[in-house]
Amino acid sequence: MTTLDWQKSSFSSDQANCLEISRDGDTILVRESDDPDQVVTTTVANLAVFLKGAKAGEFDHFAV
Repeated sequence: MTTLDWQKSSFSSDQANCLEISRDGDTILVRESDDPDQVVTTTVANLAVFLKGAKAGEFDHFAV
């Protein structure tokens, strides 16, 4: 079994629940720190497209 290196944003505090992300080959894994057994997977390519959209502000209306 592969040991995953989970990473969270430097903007997250130790007390706040946040998203964590890891990589296993071509698979990206995402989980919430307060429920680490629930993992969502995607591909490197799909994550790249999502991040470009996020940087362009396409999802800002969800954070209001």
